[in-house]
Amino acid sequence: MIASFIQRAVMQGIPLLFGSTGEIITEKSGNLNLGIPGVMYVGGISGVIGAFMYEQSFEDKADMNPFLAVLIPLLCCVFGSLVMGLIYSFLTTTLRANQNVTGLALTTFGTGFGNFFGGSLIKITNSDIPSITLSSTSAYFSKTLPFADNLGWVGQVFFSYSFLAYFAIILALFVSFVLKRTRVGLNLRAVGENPATADAAGIKVILNKYAATCIGSVIAGLGGLYYVMDYADGVWSNDGFGDRGWLAIALVIFALWKPKFSILGSILFGGLFIVHNYIPNIDVSTQEIFKMLPYAVTILVLVIVSARKKKEHQPPQSLGVTYFREER
Repeated sequence: MIASFIQRAVMQGIPLLFGSTGEIITEKSGNLNLGIPGVMYVGGISGVIGAFMYEQSFEDKADMNPFLAVLIPLLCCVFGSLVMGLIYSFLTTTLRANQNVTGLALTTFGTGFGNFFGGSLIKITNSDIPSITLSSTSAYFSKTLPFADNLGWVGQVFFSYSFLAYFAIILALFVSFVLKRTRVGLNLRAVGENPATADAAGIKVILNKYAATCIGSVIAGLGGLYYVMDYADGVWSNDGFGDRGWLAIALVIFALWKPKFSILGSILFGGLFIVHNYIPNIDVSTQEIFKMLPYAVTILVLVIVSARKKKEHQPPQSLGVTYFREER
């Protein structure tokens, strides 16, 4: 049961890891994108649309090309998430709109966008239940390492995940390295701390903000695709994401804006989110208390970090502040 719990906690946490990694990149540039829940939703439904169109082109699903069955949803997810990132960047960086309002508007828009097209696909299939099942595509996304079943609990805990899960962990470590050890990361952090000084030093502030926000949105969108195609076994249902997008934003604070800390944090959040399923004879009200734990832990970390006032544990100094070059 312990091995099963860890496995499900990791799978529950991978969407959060994608979302938090993408948001950390965005916030390091000084942009506070509260539209991450909407971005993940659009990424998920975009991948579903691509997978649905490809599956429907075959009468016999066995004729599907495994490479295209994975590539098409991935590209659709990347495109949808990228568009969301461009919208946010254009509104906040070019038009200098309020970042909080823009982010919340994107979350509302993304949820509505996903529910509209999700509902449309459900009507096309004439399904008796309000969901779409893309089991053939999901089978390719959820393939695990072939030797996992032969290693007992070790295989279940460490080797029983899909390629997107391992990609999320590798990506978080890579982003952590880039932000800490490379010139690109240094420039990005400079833009997030003081864009006026970075601009005076010759760093392209606007370009960095656009690139960080768009790349961060694409990464977050992959979290939505993973949730549908792997965790949910290819089943899309409207409003099925719950509050995972907000948990991803909370994880950014918990991880102290460090992607490598998000790896363990995502597993912890995933475990707290599902632990009530492993407690016998638990009532509904107690379940809700357990679901609240990730947010409670985040608040506790925020209080501790704020009290200690260590600079390396603080958010970027210009986070959420719109930069206007003529005002420097």
